[in-house]
Amino acid sequence: MSALTLPARPDPEGDAGPRPIPWRRMTGVTWRQHRIALAGAVVLLGVLSAYLWIEGTSVHHAYAAVTACRPAGSAACQDAAATFNATWNDMSIPAVLLQLLPALIGAFVGAPVPARELEAGTFRFAWTQGFGRWRWTLAKLVPLAVVLAAATYAFSVLVSWCYQPYMATGNQDLGIYGDSPLVTVFGLREVTFPAWTVATFAIAALAGMLIRRVVPAIVAALAVYAGLVVAAVALLREHYLAPLVTSDSNLAGTAWIIGQWWTKDGRFAFADNPPDSLVNQFCNFAQSGPTGKGGGGGGGPASSGNPLAQCLGPHGYTLWTSYQPASRFWPFQWIEGGWLLALAVLLIGVTVWLVQRRAA
Repeated sequence: MSALTLPARPDPEGDAGPRPIPWRRMTGVTWRQHRIALAGAVVLLGVLSAYLWIEGTSVHHAYAAVTACRPAGSAACQDAAATFNATWNDMSIPAVLLQLLPALIGAFVGAPVPARELEAGTFRFAWTQGFGRWRWTLAKLVPLAVVLAAATYAFSVLVSWCYQPYMATGNQDLGIYGDSPLVTVFGLREVTFPAWTVATFAIAALAGMLIRRVVPAIVAALAVYAGLVVAAVALLREHYLAPLVTSDSNLAGTAWIIGQWWTKDGRFAFADNPPDSLVNQFCNFAQSGPTGKGGGGGGGPASSGNPLAQCLGPHGYTLWTSYQPASRFWPFQWIEGGWLLALAVLLIGVTVWLVQRRAA
């Protein structure tokens, strides 16, 4: 006895099984799971924005009083200038504390994305709901990163407005370079502040995937952020573009002096300060201190005409200075923002790869 068999009818949906859940349906899941962290970040930025608006209004009024005062040398104008200068005492501490924002926001929002599911064990359920592991990870990380970038960009615009009067008085270097009173504001501008936040978010997400615990991942992300900031400020920024070299001792006060050295008759003589014996031989005054080293700000003594250069120059000695001009402020912003965003994309990619490889 034989039985007839019929070929199986093709599946109208295809042989790949059910279609994956649409991306738009994951948006609601991401919002419900992370709305508290996002709301906390928005509230924090909102409170700080209100403070900066109040203080910034006071700074702008003080600056307007100085610019409108005539004659500039009168006692009233001198008092107005002193009042404006005193406003920095109120704004310098916030400028330092605001540097913590990218680390705090990025770490506290990014670390729980993978770590909370792994710590609670709910990843076994979340990763088997027909959406796919890598799509699940991207649907969480990318929208959260975009929201953080948008929020911090808006906040950085307010920061720039708040500190604009100080920039107008010749501090446009904003501390890429050394001793400027606005040394910390460079990282809070419209390019670097969102970039640092997104980079920290990506670092925290990867740490959460590796450590699989929320609190340790946050601590690890903050530590990596601190190391990255030190590396950027102390090692990387001065090399974003090749420094300019000049023998002019009257550099602008906003120039970032990278290094100085002396030559005699076109040949290298010594670095930094000349020997005391040489100064005593050719100059009739005591050596007045360093001529400026790498990382020095405000142009150093070279910015106002170096007296050592003036007395040693007739004897064949020339002071050379390598520096970064303040006109490179925005190129430096884009360079730093670019490598930070590239780092964030790389770390998010590594996180997705690890999620895809992890056994359920």
